[in-house]
Amino acid sequence: MVKKVVLMVFVVSAFVLTSCSFGGGRMLVSSEDKKADARMEQILSAIKDQDRKTIKELFSKQAVNESNDFDSGIDYLLSFFQGNVKSWERDKWSSGESIEHGKKSVMLRSWYTVETDIDKYMFFIIDYAEDTINSDNAGLYTLRVIKAEDKDTQFTYWQDMELAGIYKPKE
Repeated sequence: MVKKVVLMVFVVSAFVLTSCSFGGGRMLVSSEDKKADARMEQILSAIKDQDRKTIKELFSKQAVNESNDFDSGIDYLLSFFQGNVKSWERDKWSSGESIEHGKKSVMLRSWYTVETDIDKYMFFIIDYAEDTINSDNAGLYTLRVIKAEDKDTQFTYWQDMELAGIYKPKE
């Protein structure tokens, strides 16, 4: 009888400890990486079309307002990124979630490598894919595009790269 109780406690404990990897958690991860990739496709499409309006609409109201000179960031991006996209690949991503009084904010951070027929680039993106805590914060917050060869000098910890708007190096 004691063996059966010990076995039952062990089985229940094992189930409880591994249950986080079933169902919803995996679906959330899959959903978040798909959201990050969809956002990347929107960004690349807007750059290809040289669509200043769409680029601005991808960003949150908060990012546009906090940016020092958002429109010059768009100008820089459209002149800096050259060529037709041959391929792009997500290098990594992470996310963070805040919940306050039943409202939720989901921040996606993603890193991509993009190859064009002219050059190779790295993208770093902070996107508030969902924000019911502060609706003005929903959308892109940070977009940093650099040449891949400059990765070691221009990519640091994500916290250091978190800035409102489009990264434009100081002249």
